[in-house]
Amino acid sequence: MSRDRPGSPVQSDRRATRVTADPLGKAMLAHQRDEPGRLVYRDGADVQDGNVAAFYFSTPESWGPETVECLERLADREPILDVGCGAGKHLLWWADRDVEAVGVDASPNAIRAARERGLEEGRLFVGDMFDLPIETGAVGAVHAVGTQIGLGRSLAGIRTVLAEFARVTADDGRAVVDNYDPTRLDDGFFGYRSDPRTGIAHRCFHLEFERETPDGDRRRELGRTLQFLLCSPARLREATIGTPWCVTATRRANGDAYYRAVLERR
Repeated sequence: MSRDRPGSPVQSDRRATRVTADPLGKAMLAHQRDEPGRLVYRDGADVQDGNVAAFYFSTPESWGPETVECLERLADREPILDVGCGAGKHLLWWADRDVEAVGVDASPNAIRAARERGLEEGRLFVGDMFDLPIETGAVGAVHAVGTQIGLGRSLAGIRTVLAEFARVTADDGRAVVDNYDPTRLDDGFFGYRSDPRTGIAHRCFHLEFERETPDGDRRRELGRTLQFLLCSPARLREATIGTPWCVTATRRANGDAYYRAVLERR
């Protein structure tokens, strides 16, 4: 599909992903509506606060220069597909700059939160990144941060995700993805699981959202266990083999384990 083709890039014949337990999305929606509740990440006895406000509702003033640089890198390849758009903080940034972008998230409640923040309903869709509800070649760029590509769970799985990103992008498409570099991590990293292979590790945890109902009862919603592959930039380059993508740049803040990678269509 060419960049100037009119109409929505969303495939009309695909059905939205059905989600039963949705603790993260419900936490976003509760925060948007100023309702009480607490989201936590849990790995056995280890617990980490979900920090919904900081992770999903932060404003550009609090973002580092690396974040803004990556958003700007995609702006000249509109329309942009924000995979795992959450409550829409990056979509709002592009909208303020008249950059065309659409958002997809597996969580229907996250999409509701994004809509309530004022994002156009026809630009927000529930969907699975392994089977995006987007027409082939319909977008110029893909933005997928939040270490989502790690949900491929293996290098082959990441390759599958990247192939789907390639399907929905134009021939000169660009993508930004992110991950954690295991060569700069240790066992203290939340949910960390080691791997004997260099530049490879894993991360496992599940999410819980606890809220108080109007009648005073406390209810807890448990999400499924999430398993991420953590890979170094070198391993990410390995995962692009057999896809139309190549890694053209990586960005870190102060040499941290967390990095963003810019990919271009070959």
